[in-house]
Amino acid sequence: MRALVARRLEGPDALELIDTAMPEPAPGQLRIKVAAAAVNPVDLATTDGTLIDYNLSAPRPQFGLGWDVAGTVDAVGPGVSLTVGSPVIGLSDLLGRSLKTHAEYVVLNADAVAPAPAGLDLVAASTFALNALTALQALDRLGLVAGQTLLVTGAAGGLGGYAVELGKHLGLTVIAQASTADEALVRGFGADHVVPRTADLTSAVHDVVPAGVDAVIDAAVLGIAAQEPVRNRGGHVHVVAVNEPTPLRGISVHSVFVQAERTGLESVVRLVESGALSTRVAGTYALSEAATAYKQLAAGGVRGRLVLTP
Repeated sequence: MRALVARRLEGPDALELIDTAMPEPAPGQLRIKVAAAAVNPVDLATTDGTLIDYNLSAPRPQFGLGWDVAGTVDAVGPGVSLTVGSPVIGLSDLLGRSLKTHAEYVVLNADAVAPAPAGLDLVAASTFALNALTALQALDRLGLVAGQTLLVTGAAGGLGGYAVELGKHLGLTVIAQASTADEALVRGFGADHVVPRTADLTSAVHDVVPAGVDAVIDAAVLGIAAQEPVRNRGGHVHVVAVNEPTPLRGISVHSVFVQAERTGLESVVRLVESGALSTRVAGTYALSEAATAYKQLAAGGVRGRLVLTP
């Protein structure tokens, strides 16, 4: 089979599409025939080595790429309930795998896979698992209840958009930070208020919520600056694996690195089926054109997910 890998961590120009042996599922695993796999910022951070040095204790000769996937079950190991031919979505959440979802086939633990949303084409189905599940797990950490206030930085991006939609689903008042050009987009996600990205964030938020918001999901990775609009003893979700900010004023800082698990995947699938969560395809590329998709994402301004199709 063909698979996309990084052997030289020098960015998209160093990507390699290789021929490799078909992976076989072990007990508790299944193999997916890939129909579509989204490209995410974490893939870019793998290709240039940003995350590798921090997360892994030893150098490796090859890194697989791709986290999201949608396709059909092709083979199962012992102890797996999903059947061959079932349409599924999945999430490959381990950074150091030599083969991941940007490939013609991928093997995942069965707990990292769930039935695909009914009636949704598999290209669209490949676009939401990573970001929606991260947003869901971030909100679980914060423990907010209906009527409380949530600030989402980077609200027009993949993670930020799902944080807005999930926040509204939970009955929160959502203040979204986004560019003026993206205001209509984030209001479409359900944001109650939009503060411009170019404005002073603290002042702009306090104009809306004078006492400060109850919590922030910092999808823009502003770091400690994201705590300024948060009330004393509020919550702050930090969404990268490095440089956790110091908690100030009794604010609880939660670092969230997505955990692939079926219960959460099934929850976001149901929300997609109900229309509470949206799917956004920004473009599709053949697996052989992956470098072009990676470069487009790196250039910025992509709204939705770029998707590779084997």
